[in-house]
Amino acid sequence: MSALPENATRIGVVLIGRNEGERLIAALRSVSGRADTIVYVDSGSTDRSVEAAEAMGAATESLDMSTPFTAARARNAGFATLLKRDPAVDFVQFIDGDCELDRGWIDVAAAFLESHPDVALVCGRRRERFPQRSIYNKLCDMEWDTPVGETRESGGDFLVRREAFSEVAGFTEQMIAGEEPELCARLRRAGWKIWRLAAEMTVHDANILRFRQWWRRAVRSGFAYASLRHLHGAGPDRHSQRNVKSALIWGAALPVAIAAAALAYPPAAAAAVIYPLQAARIGLRQKHQGADRFLYGAFVVLGKFAEAVGIGKFAYARLRGRDQPLIEYK
Repeated sequence: MSALPENATRIGVVLIGRNEGERLIAALRSVSGRADTIVYVDSGSTDRSVEAAEAMGAATESLDMSTPFTAARARNAGFATLLKRDPAVDFVQFIDGDCELDRGWIDVAAAFLESHPDVALVCGRRRERFPQRSIYNKLCDMEWDTPVGETRESGGDFLVRREAFSEVAGFTEQMIAGEEPELCARLRRAGWKIWRLAAEMTVHDANILRFRQWWRRAVRSGFAYASLRHLHGAGPDRHSQRNVKSALIWGAALPVAIAAAALAYPPAAAAAVIYPLQAARIGLRQKHQGADRFLYGAFVVLGKFAEAVGIGKFAYARLRGRDQPLIEYK
């Protein structure tokens, strides 16, 4: 399957998915010929995804679904299978089954890791495939347009140094969301750097067409912030402290305070104007032009309410001593 010389850096791919259908086929085609070994990890698909992956030459691993599923668990399983099949692999590309890898990405990313031995993980520009299909897809595309250079975290698509990933024992499998920034936090604590390149990496099909999907995704983000704060908030970088504080202030404390004041003195309800003002402030700080920047600002502010719900879910799960089920939006 490899298009690389035998003495070249060895590249592996771990691709995860569930019932992705044609999107999985597209994802596999995008990595074909770009790696020495490709592993597909399936999470209970009923659409013959495993057979399709095997027909395209990928090694496959099917998760035992009697154990609660997380993307972190699937990726770790894929990495373990990859090492069994290719113990000499140098770099591993993680990618989701609803994404397609840019044909030039692996060469650019691998060259960067080879020339920067202190960097553990590199990511690039992830784009939404259909940003015009819904405002929610457009928001995803804007969210992923982040600054390049050394960074604190990545999303689910990245190329990582095998030795670095192994050193920190991979993903924390109990994380139902936020597993990528949590991995990056441990890598940085171990002395590694994370880097975002000004290069095209993946095209992603979010397929968020309804407000309820967007809301649940934002709730999941809040849960992830709370999880990350719990695990790493006491560290030197105070991980996710600011995100949690912002969500609780804008999504919980302020609306309760305004509502309580308005009950006692109805004109106090005018204080709610602080929300559109904050949305405008955020929008004006964005590099996007026209109405898009204000759309982004409005949904950032609206998302604080959903994030506060997610933080509440985390606190409730901790109080009960039980794991929170997956918060899915697709």
